[in-house]
Amino acid sequence: MPGLNTIFVILAALCWGLSGGIGGVLMADGWDPFVVSFYRGAIGLLFVIGWLVLRPRGSGLTNRRLWFWSAVAGLGVAGNFSFYFVSISEGSVAVAATLMYCAPVFVYLVSFLFKLERPTLIKWAAIVMVMLGVVLLTRIYQTGTGNVTLIGAGAGLLSGLSYAVFIFGFKYAAPHGSPQAILVIAFTVLAAVLILPGDNEQVLAVLSTPSWPLFVTLGVLGAGLSFILYIIGLNHTAPAVASIVAMVEPVTASL
Repeated sequence: MPGLNTIFVILAALCWGLSGGIGGVLMADGWDPFVVSFYRGAIGLLFVIGWLVLRPRGSGLTNRRLWFWSAVAGLGVAGNFSFYFVSISEGSVAVAATLMYCAPVFVYLVSFLFKLERPTLIKWAAIVMVMLGVVLLTRIYQTGTGNVTLIGAGAGLLSGLSYAVFIFGFKYAAPHGSPQAILVIAFTVLAAVLILPGDNEQVLAVLSTPSWPLFVTLGVLGAGLSFILYIIGLNHTAPAVASIVAMVEPVTASL
């Protein structure tokens, strides 16, 4: 089963990589990063509500800890989505994805600080080698400095920090309820948070735009299907391991 859980995390990361490309296309067409992030989460919310309706047993919705950690996860997802797309709009998909994957460093530091995992030379060597591999595969070093703004770099790093937040949120919510209940709460928080900074006119315009199939695909791949796979895999995978395995995303995003 551990091997299958790792495969779920990899498949989720592949979906996220594809969603980064779709988001880049939408923003190149003039859509606001926060509007793109909002619809990614809102469509994902509809997806997981359907899952909860079909499988309501063991939801844990009466458990306060489930609500707390799921809300934390939702804030992390909101930050991850929005900062990631802001970074893409200020630079490129490859740069944004690579900066976001400083997340394993944050995850390791928190895991070591709270004694969730023991620091070893092998673990540090693994994270350095994987990050080096991501840099080489995405060829971020070929990106001119003029193409990377301070806002883009900062947003990329903040998306990584947010990614670490939702990893821990999901991890600690999982024992208290079902994956579908966790995702419904998390995406509800996300939608409530991201509706505020978005362009209200664009939020309404999405409903009648010819680009709506891209928004739907973004929501299904980037939030609905991917997070279902991810949270099931994360339930039996250490946070630091999950953050490293999910580095498949920046490689996919740069293709």
